Amino acid sequence: MVFTTTLKLFLLILLVQNTNSVTHIKGSAKREKVDIPATMAFVSIQGEGADKTIIEWDDTADRKGKNGKPLGTYASATVAVNSPYFIAKNVAFKNTAPQPPSGALGKQAVALRISADMAAFVGCKFIGAQDTLYDHKGRHYFKNCYIQGSVDFIFGNGLSLYEGCHLNAKTNSFGALTAQKRGSFLEETGFSFVRCKVTGSGALYLGRAWGSFSRVVFAYTYMDKIITPKGWWNWGDKNREMTVFFGQFKCWGPGAEYGGRVSWSRELTRQEAEPFISLDFIDGRHWLPH
Repeated sequence: MVFTTTLKLFLLILLVQNTNSVTHIKGSAKREKVDIPATMAFVSIQGEGADKTIIEWDDTADRKGKNGKPLGTYASATVAVNSPYFIAKNVAFKNTAPQPPSGALGKQAVALRISADMAAFVGCKFIGAQDTLYDHKGRHYFKNCYIQGSVDFIFGNGLSLYEGCHLNAKTNSFGALTAQKRGSFLEETGFSFVRCKVTGSGALYLGRAWGSFSRVVFAYTYMDKIITPKGWWNWGDKNREMTVFFGQFKCWGPGAEYGGRVSWSRELTRQEAEPFISLDFIDGRHWLPH
């Protein structure tokens, strides 16, 4: 089905008809805030290109909601996906809130929040500043996507594989690419970046240990000189240095030099990296469409 009105209207039609379909989005930027409920499984949307098909809004965590209380990071998302088996292709998700000073309170501005299992994004863009992509929970696959932000611009507790993605920092001071929230050794969550590239401005940590057992791996990834030599930050808690899993494998570029990294990160061996660098990391061979 092809539509030129709002994504909200199309989803309402699907809900009434109790059907599932691939939605082809035509036209340019659409200013709307969208929440796809958990009851709408197998929703797929496809745009005409991530530079042309854009869904945008400008909420921030400190903006007041209908109840008069701040929205919070969770509800600031331009698009929130709560439905399993969601697929998006060639669409841009954008939060147009102004970029705040580094460390500003209440300025988290999510472009997309994915809170469902088994979701895939191909050729998409995620544009924002602080907390751009909320990789909240579930198994997710990002292929050939562009993700831009400043602080913690990929964050959450998902189990996610990012393959061939361009990660671009936009900050004039310190920023952080990831903030992964794995809170227990028993949780099978984490972020893996394979054959990606990291570029941008400012000084960037590869990740901050939001969770005590935070887990992030970069493999075969180009890193520009913006990456700080230490690479990682313990979130101000030295105890996390003993429990996090932060690693690199065969990365390259001026920011990939491992010699200055914190002692509690790892330069992985082939055997250590193997579980993170294929679709098996997210059990993708069992749920991803060909």
